[in-house]
Amino acid sequence: MVTKKKPKSTPKKVQTKTKANLKAKPKKSALRKTSVKKTTTKKKPNKRQTISNPSDFESFAKTFTPYSPNKTEKYMNKSQKKHFISILSAWKLALETEQEKTEQLIQKDQSNFPDSLDRAAKEEEFMLELRKRERERKLISKIEMSLKDIDDDLYGFCETCGIEIGIKRLEARPTATQCIDCKTVDEIKEKQQFG
Repeated sequence: MVTKKKPKSTPKKVQTKTKANLKAKPKKSALRKTSVKKTTTKKKPNKRQTISNPSDFESFAKTFTPYSPNKTEKYMNKSQKKHFISILSAWKLALETEQEKTEQLIQKDQSNFPDSLDRAAKEEEFMLELRKRERERKLISKIEMSLKDIDDDLYGFCETCGIEIGIKRLEARPTATQCIDCKTVDEIKEKQQFG
């Protein structure tokens, strides 16, 4: 009987770890890090955000890009005035829209409640809403005064001492009529008078 020889298996090459091999194969931990980075990237917010409360200027101000002045440009030039006119006009429009919504809500919701507690709760809700709208009405008149000051070239200057209020302060509170120092002094006087 003739026995066939089994072909010898070729020995597997043992890979030695060289610098070239290490660079060629990415590590698993590196792959994990890149996938984490992709999932944690934040989406850019929409330029037009919905404003829940236009009387709160902080949330409203996020919809505008801040003005970046040049070193050589004059304070309250045409481009700065245009910037503040757009902010004040948009803010006024948002406040007026909210007032119209409240008016329509009150007109729609005039139903008879058989329960006196339900009626009282609804009237209290209306009173709070009307009080809020009254504050917004006063704010609209301040905005109109600020727009008039822009036309008269008085906007951006302190009404007490006459110095520049500053672009950053005006962007934080566009209806400001006093510089930070004069406003601080007025607040200290109010605290001393009224406690």
